[in-house]
Amino acid sequence: MCGIVGYVGPQSALEVVMAGLKRLEYRGYDSAGVAVLADGGLAAAKKAGKLINLEKELDGRPLPTGTTGIGHTRWATHGGPTDSNAHPHLDNAGRVAVVHNGIIENFALLRAELEERGHALGSETDTEVVAHLLAEEFSSCADLAEAMRLVCRRLEGAFTLVAVHADEPDVVVGARRNSPLVVGVGEGEAFLASDVAAFIAHTRSAIELGQDQVVELRRDGVTVTGFDGRSADVRSYHVDWDASAAEKGGYDYFMLKEIAEQPKAVADTLLGRIDGSGSLTLDEVRIPQGVLREIDKVVIVACGTAFHAGMIAKYAIEHWTRIPCEVELASEFRYRDPILDAQTLVIAISQSGETMDTLMALRHAREQGAKVLAICNTNGSTIPRESDAVLYTHAGPEVAVASTKAFLTQLVACYLVALYLGQVRGTKWGDEIRAVIRDLSSIAGAVEQVLGTMEPVRELARSLASKDTVLFLGRHVGYPVALEGALKLKELAYMHAEGFAAGELKHGPIALIEEDMPVVVVVPSPRGRSVLYDKIVSNIQEIRARGARTIVVAEEGDEAVVPYADHLIRIPVTPTLLQPLVATVPLQVFACELATARGNDVDQPRNLAKSVTVE
Repeated sequence: MCGIVGYVGPQSALEVVMAGLKRLEYRGYDSAGVAVLADGGLAAAKKAGKLINLEKELDGRPLPTGTTGIGHTRWATHGGPTDSNAHPHLDNAGRVAVVHNGIIENFALLRAELEERGHALGSETDTEVVAHLLAEEFSSCADLAEAMRLVCRRLEGAFTLVAVHADEPDVVVGARRNSPLVVGVGEGEAFLASDVAAFIAHTRSAIELGQDQVVELRRDGVTVTGFDGRSADVRSYHVDWDASAAEKGGYDYFMLKEIAEQPKAVADTLLGRIDGSGSLTLDEVRIPQGVLREIDKVVIVACGTAFHAGMIAKYAIEHWTRIPCEVELASEFRYRDPILDAQTLVIAISQSGETMDTLMALRHAREQGAKVLAICNTNGSTIPRESDAVLYTHAGPEVAVASTKAFLTQLVACYLVALYLGQVRGTKWGDEIRAVIRDLSSIAGAVEQVLGTMEPVRELARSLASKDTVLFLGRHVGYPVALEGALKLKELAYMHAEGFAAGELKHGPIALIEEDMPVVVVVPSPRGRSVLYDKIVSNIQEIRARGARTIVVAEEGDEAVVPYADHLIRIPVTPTLLQPLVATVPLQVFACELATARGNDVDQPRNLAKSVTVE
């Protein structure tokens, strides 16, 4: 959600921080602000709205030049998106500045205590109490890192905090609990951010911060301690992509670039996972094979697009391993008292690795003794760190808020996990696994083929820009694809879109069908289960008979659907279980083009955030 940047070093802090905030705009936000230490004091500026508003404010009222500073883009929780609620927040003396991501659950009590002691708080936020508490503690210890530790021990909730104090002009202090914060280490300079994208133009050397840790940044080094003051062990790592990977590369939107990158992302996710004999070698899966052989249930937890990947994974896992598989919305998982034990494998899927609902579901699973395997795109993030095993998707940075290439690579990773379980448990013969691997290896080319035929889809999308509703239907693995297609249209075009299991049409949703309503139908391969295919062709006939405009996604060579398709979108012939990898792509393009035709910013949809770090 919120973007955070901190800097100490020889460069202009304002320039570094503002550039970092621009790289974090994809996270979603509704106000922005900065603070700089200079000339023995602290200067700050903040404005509601996009960064352009803050830039205009700084043009009219420049801040003094300094080499230590912090910045923030806020996604409103406590209090609306106003200038006064924007971060940074200062104490009454204007000596401390704080930015914050997350929620401080006991802020009301702390605020009341501060007001009783004479503090005047001017915002509606939970964050402002931290600035006042830091000022109080600093007045006693004269050490910002120690003040931060003392304050953090009083806070409840999930938070990342970054602060500066005018009396320590060459220090930036950060703290994290259940919310992302990463350190960048350069030559004579150091960075703090909620995502490595903020500082990747300056350094690719990063440090993971663990749970309940405080970090102190100085030009000559970084010190990490626990909230209790004890020295903390940290893990350094090298970021394996550079700044150019997060640039638009000539595309109008990051989403267009990321859709186009999907063939490479799919191929990269397969790299290094198959040995010379065609067997799977998932070195990152550190759960002993003996433990995996004893697994009697798989539970997948995820949110949004990742949940749809999990729904598709269920079909593959059960088909290839014969292990029962449940798919749960992470936000609901721990509240229904799920049945878990040491023979349960929980698969947690998250692009960012910081999705709070998924993280809390993961922790609940581990408390019950289950093993947890994470599927994630972000090295060093919390969910992989707290899991027993991880499979990284290697999709590279995904900047657009609505997920595209992360979804396809999550699917590939899910297929790999399912095949690996089949290999370990002996439910799939080696030649069967190698055959599926060959099919997976050809998918990158199939996705490339789809992308080369999308102009008619774009034309169709533009022609439907004035419509109010689009429905999506699918069966088997096509049902989650329909859900994902509808979600993309909701996220990007802000229009009513629903995905349905096609067999449920007659049980209520068919009442929605009216003249000229666009209905997208994902058709399974006629070479697969014929009963599935015959029934969905029947569904197309039912909706067309009621006046709907049918948009049919069907594989090449399927001629039986042609008489019932007002618009036909062809996809390459693909095995049934792998079809979502190609069938999803036209729906991504469709949603992106339709949203653009409606004048929307497809990279930063309203009210949404890339990394949802609160429950």
